[in-house]
Amino acid sequence: MHLRMMNLPKGPDSLCFNKDEFMKDDFDVDKFVAACRKHVQLEEMREDLEKYYRLLKTAMVELINKDYADFVNLSTNLVGMDKALNQLSVPLGQLREEVLSLRSSVNEVIQAIDTQLSKQDDIQKKKICVLRLIQVVQSVEKIEKILHSQNTKDTTSLETSSPLLAGQILERIATEFNQLQFHAVQSKGMPLLDKVRPRIAGITAMLQQSLEGLLIQGLQTSNLDMVRHCLRTYATIDKTRDSEALVGQVLVKPYMDEVINEQFVSSSPHGLQVMYAKLLEFVPHHCRLLREVTGGAISSDKADIVPGYDFLVNSVWPEIVKGVEERIPSLFNPGNPDAFYQRYCISMDFVRKFERQCGSQASVKRLRAHTSYQSFHNRWNLPVYFQLRYKEIAGSLENAMSDGLEAAPAGSRYRLQVTEVLWSCVCRCWAEQIYLPPLAHRFWKLTLQLLSRYATFLTEVLTKTPPSEATKDPVRPLPSSASSTSSRTSQDADSESGGPVALSTKQLVFIAADVDQLQEQIPEISDMIRQRLEGIGFKNFTIVSEALDDSNAALARCIPTLNSRMTQHLTERSFRFLRNASEVPRLYRRTNKEMPSRASAYMDNALRPLHQLLTDSTSVVKASIMLEWLRITLSDCTHRYFETISDVLSSVRKMEESLKRLKQARKTTMASTAGASAGPSDDTKIRLQLALDVEYLGEQIQKMGLQPSNINMFSSLLDLVREARDLATAEQAGS
Repeated sequence: MHLRMMNLPKGPDSLCFNKDEFMKDDFDVDKFVAACRKHVQLEEMREDLEKYYRLLKTAMVELINKDYADFVNLSTNLVGMDKALNQLSVPLGQLREEVLSLRSSVNEVIQAIDTQLSKQDDIQKKKICVLRLIQVVQSVEKIEKILHSQNTKDTTSLETSSPLLAGQILERIATEFNQLQFHAVQSKGMPLLDKVRPRIAGITAMLQQSLEGLLIQGLQTSNLDMVRHCLRTYATIDKTRDSEALVGQVLVKPYMDEVINEQFVSSSPHGLQVMYAKLLEFVPHHCRLLREVTGGAISSDKADIVPGYDFLVNSVWPEIVKGVEERIPSLFNPGNPDAFYQRYCISMDFVRKFERQCGSQASVKRLRAHTSYQSFHNRWNLPVYFQLRYKEIAGSLENAMSDGLEAAPAGSRYRLQVTEVLWSCVCRCWAEQIYLPPLAHRFWKLTLQLLSRYATFLTEVLTKTPPSEATKDPVRPLPSSASSTSSRTSQDADSESGGPVALSTKQLVFIAADVDQLQEQIPEISDMIRQRLEGIGFKNFTIVSEALDDSNAALARCIPTLNSRMTQHLTERSFRFLRNASEVPRLYRRTNKEMPSRASAYMDNALRPLHQLLTDSTSVVKASIMLEWLRITLSDCTHRYFETISDVLSSVRKMEESLKRLKQARKTTMASTAGASAGPSDDTKIRLQLALDVEYLGEQIQKMGLQPSNINMFSSLLDLVREARDLATAEQAGS
């Protein structure tokens, strides 16, 4: 206390801490050090603490010097204090004993008072129980008196009284009976109640019997007041469910037994619809009076309705469900999915129309929460129906995949039958006669599975096609303007191309065309799904779009492999002829052939697969895709062709040098040799032929719609053969 009142001496402003921190009740050394370390190093903090410690020490010395006399008197005043304390201990002990004795007396009084209060409380409870029992007996006697006063010599029950009088009497009895029930429940376990219970049971049986009779009579005679009194009485005694059950048994069940008939349903194609129409007619024809009394009809007077009843939900609907489940069990059989779909849709339409008859949203909510409503919906084995549809849809796609890359029929949306089947399967998932709203999540999953399976199939085809398929070409021929010889050459090349797979050019083209078109139609699939999901109140379409984007990406991942396979395929088919450039020297050496004036025949054969691709695939795939295939193929071929030409020219140069050395060794025959070698040499013809071949290749590249400058290594190849041609021209001029 004194420390908090003290004022610590003020230290220098350069201190890294506030002196008031030491006076706080929650002062913590660790927190203090951690806070200071955020501003200064430990060494500086230690120096500041030492400065302030010296300041405190000086202040303490000054304080002692200032109040030195008080400090000295403090020890003087304490002399003899122990003797005074000893003198006080005796009277304090006596006082303590007196207080304890008084406390014991008070506790005894309190305990006695608590005992009396407990007895009084117990008496009060017993008094309440007696009063309740008295009230029970009085209520029983009062009800029996009312009943006795109504009995005459010619009447033995309330049913013989006038409807209005009987209804009023029942309401009086019900009010008293309600109090009787309340007090009987509160007096449960009392011996007297067991003696009165038979009389209560008799009153209950009589009351229920009278109520049932009057309610049935009121319904049969359309007596609005009688029905209103009965229903109000049922509500008073908390037996509304009994009245609803009675209506279900007496009024609803006979009608349902007559209308719900399996033979009638199966006797006509529209038998089920006719039966449901008759069931819907029951409400306006037979429930008008009940709805008017309970407020379910538009014409009901709100001031005179009896609340708490819902006969459509608790009387009519359970009897309908019970009749359908018991007498038409085949309705829910999912064995034939087409028939199941029709029956389900007709039944759900009936449910929607019945809900519209309920008259209020609260009634519809009660209907949907009713156990019979849930039972009716659970009887439709939708998972089994979906499994059957799954086998149909997924099975058709798997069958199409097992057939390989067969061509689709003329007029189809896609080129390959498997892609056409895929599109059909996706559409079937959301089509009429197939799709059901409660299975939207399952059909959505199946859609993604179909797209994923197709992408996997393409990946397997492009990477793992067995060699045994090399002789199989199921794809229908593309429209071609080439000659029969060219077509035969192309087909032979397709079957003999070798490599790890045996896909033909036509098949690769069809795959590329279908993948490209399918990617473009992903938004169409999204719109188709969106329309269905909006029908069930689904709004988070971002998830749908993202999932379809993933499917689109899976298709896109097939494209690089497809492009690689196509370019490898074309490269092998073309270069098998381009390598014939190594045979050019053999065609001119010692053959005395004329100077070359056109490209070699192998060049046309090498370019024929590329020209055929352009001719046959123009209307199948996009020009950009096809030109990219040609560019990569020509780049690969040119690179390998450059190596072949380089080897040929190197061989020609070496042969030429060997001949020159041979001529120098045979100087004696130089004249005759010179006469025999008049004109261009064989090496000159070879170089000129290779130059013509390469230039012809450049011309054909331009005819394909490409620029030779965009073909890798073509410029180097052209420079190589032009250099060789210049050398040949110089040799020819020198000779």
